[in-house]
Amino acid sequence: MPRSLDENLQEVETLFSGLTPIPKDSGFRMDGYFVWGGSVVKVGSTYHMFASRWPEETKFPQGYMTHSEIVRAESDSPIGPYVFREVVIHAREGDYWDSRMAHNPTIHKVGDEYVLFYIGGPKDSRLRKVGYAAASAVEGPWKRVEEALPLSEDANNPAACFEADGAVKLAFRDRELNMGIAVAPRYDGPYQVCDFGITPGIKLEDPYLYHKDGLYHIICEDNRSHVSGHERWGIHLISEDGIHNWRADDLVEVYTHTILWEDNTQSVMERRERPQLIFDDEGEISHLCTGVLYKGKTWCLVQPVK
Repeated sequence: MPRSLDENLQEVETLFSGLTPIPKDSGFRMDGYFVWGGSVVKVGSTYHMFASRWPEETKFPQGYMTHSEIVRAESDSPIGPYVFREVVIHAREGDYWDSRMAHNPTIHKVGDEYVLFYIGGPKDSRLRKVGYAAASAVEGPWKRVEEALPLSEDANNPAACFEADGAVKLAFRDRELNMGIAVAPRYDGPYQVCDFGITPGIKLEDPYLYHKDGLYHIICEDNRSHVSGHERWGIHLISEDGIHNWRADDLVEVYTHTILWEDNTQSVMERRERPQLIFDDEGEISHLCTGVLYKGKTWCLVQPVK
């Protein structure tokens, strides 16, 4: 039987059973804005977080569809607090795939370049599309791709995993929460969808895709509780080739909605989504980033893991 949220969720055995207490000023938040989906890259001794924001008066979550833009914030520590620096990607003027909004960033260092995958939306449409921008420095300038990637009619939640030779596997999902995998020899394509509906009948979103210890891993949201028994908890899937035979790991649960603070208090988040990982200089997972909603406010939470 699925565990109740009334139980002590800190005792749940998860993939990241070493999730540690968090200082209450960790992560990234902005007054007057919903902030969501932080993705971090380290450059020198500085941590750069790319996140989505949209004005609070446009409501959560629906305001992102028309008002979201991608910003960059900085911190001397992976846990933060992060300080806003600039708007990186906003709705583009003209008839483009991202002329309505920009949302769900995920940042990667690829060779000597920085590649920022995100979703946009064309004007006069509710469709979402996946594309990217690239720059030679983390501060930009950013050159956006002219056309969205050829994935699905409505494509969302991009998650990229790069191989040593620059080839990329890209996880994404459609409007019906079916998750697919596309591959390309380089980040600039061409992209080919290899498998769609990697977990038939199971509704998933917000993947984070990475390769470690000879396996490909996806951390994502169990949207309808089909895997963990808990709606919107984080779960862990594995595959040998990163395309086929995706299945739940033995330690399927990654995180719950309960946050333990450094003062020994706990808060149960109304929503906790869009997981992203930070790796240390030795390639080990050091922190988990998630977007959280609590009492009408959102921010990008950063939590150390052991």
